[in-house]
Amino acid sequence: MTTKQTTIVTEKSIPAVPGRPFIGSLREFQRSPLGFSLEISQNYGDIARVTLLGEESIFVNDPDAIQHVLQGNARNYDKQTMDYQLLYPLVGRGLLTSDGDAWLRQRRLMQPAFHRQRIASLGQMMVEETLAALARWQDPARQGVPIAFDQDMMRLTLTIVGKALLSIDLGDEANEFGQAFKQANARFGYDNMLSVMLPWLPTRQNRQFKAAIQTMDRLVYEIIAQRRDEPGDHDDLLTMLLNARDEDTGAAMNNRQLRDEMMTILLAGHETTANALTWTFYLLSQHPEAAAQLRAEVDSVLAGRPPGMADLPRLPYTRMVFQEALRLYPPAWSIARRAVEADVLADYPIPAGSIVHISLYALHRHPRLWDAPDAFRPERFSDNEVEKRHKFAYLPFSAGPRKCIGDQFAMTEGQLILATVAQRFDLALAPGQRIDTAALITLNPRYGMKMIPRLRRQ
Repeated sequence: MTTKQTTIVTEKSIPAVPGRPFIGSLREFQRSPLGFSLEISQNYGDIARVTLLGEESIFVNDPDAIQHVLQGNARNYDKQTMDYQLLYPLVGRGLLTSDGDAWLRQRRLMQPAFHRQRIASLGQMMVEETLAALARWQDPARQGVPIAFDQDMMRLTLTIVGKALLSIDLGDEANEFGQAFKQANARFGYDNMLSVMLPWLPTRQNRQFKAAIQTMDRLVYEIIAQRRDEPGDHDDLLTMLLNARDEDTGAAMNNRQLRDEMMTILLAGHETTANALTWTFYLLSQHPEAAAQLRAEVDSVLAGRPPGMADLPRLPYTRMVFQEALRLYPPAWSIARRAVEADVLADYPIPAGSIVHISLYALHRHPRLWDAPDAFRPERFSDNEVEKRHKFAYLPFSAGPRKCIGDQFAMTEGQLILATVAQRFDLALAPGQRIDTAALITLNPRYGMKMIPRLRRQ
């Protein structure tokens, strides 16, 4: 006689972070978004439920679950979240914030501008612009006075993306655009959520934000108008956008659509890399042994000449230094997605409409995934070490179909700039420079980054 067995399936309940009525954990999150995301994982596990202003969010810090969201079941997770909706006034509905068929069309259209062969052709220009920027450090180096290193990196990377993707030399406009974005970005601090969530309020932050948008819009629309008037013979991203036609109607992009895509590329193409380089040289200033090893590699491989694309495979430590900086200070520090339909993550039920948050800052410092996670160890990115790790433990450019379109552009640019600077200058943190993070749209140094350049004797 056989006995019929009944399998009982019980749904696991997602651990909930306690909070106050309605606002939930808002105060803790505002006080330190990065620290709070670390504490959630440490105290409540890799999947936890958090209430922020009456809305429940699910914080995910497990690489398998993250892989499911970003890759395995990516179609079920869109960008219809408040995080991206708040960016509409800045970048509109460009590649960063769009979804579905609209996003796919734009992605396919823009992809050729980021092919490896095209990026390889830009290497010399990247180095030349870096050398031009370094020429401005000669006097501060002789005088022993600090430079605003973070601002110099912003100007450099904005100049590079302008020439690389739009065939324009922004010149002095790079400063104007960069300062306007800095002002707009400052509004997105989590200690300023009232202004962000209620943009119609006549607060100082909202007035400054609108003025900054007007400045950037003026510059971008001027570029569009000039290219429409004088198309020229350019083989660049802007030409691709201008020549694009709707598959159904045959219509070209209007100026607003062009503006949104250009704004997305200009901002994402310069600000993230500039911040990554700023944190890289800060870390090197605090770790002289790593800095010495970097210099030794650069001197040995380059023998005094500027770096080129062919040198990059022979500069593995240079690459590892940049990758480790991206781990500790990921510019795009958080990813948000909305579950279109109900799903399951690590045996936890995820209701339809749930907002899933992935803190790359917490993921990159997860003690289960990284030995001594707070330590600066470029050797983590040797080929052998990378092979051992979960592929979704390190995501500075996200992953899956929505992976950053410019990841290879950024890695190439970062490695070339790092090698060019390290070959010519040592950089020391300026006395009294305060170090803290500002979790805005990207991960900024809260108090800037003043550094003293010192000419190297070769």
